[in-house]
Amino acid sequence: MCLAIPAEVIALAGKTATVSVEGALREVNVLLVDDVTVGDYVLVHAGFALQRWTREDYLEWKEIMSYLPGEPE
Repeated sequence: MCLAIPAEVIALAGKTATVSVEGALREVNVLLVDDVTVGDYVLVHAGFALQRWTREDYLEWKEIMSYLPGEPE
């Protein structure tokens, strides 16, 4: 099973973004998502941003994850 995770965009350089996944920094390609800006949340899988999320989407995801055993990775 593949899992996409939300991440916050903290920097942009062309079609590459530096994102924060719960504090861990990653480089992802944002070519598939239009008009990404710093501060946006994106859903990431295999090094690609697939969809933009609102902050509310992200907070809802965090709440859902809080009901699962263990810490989100």
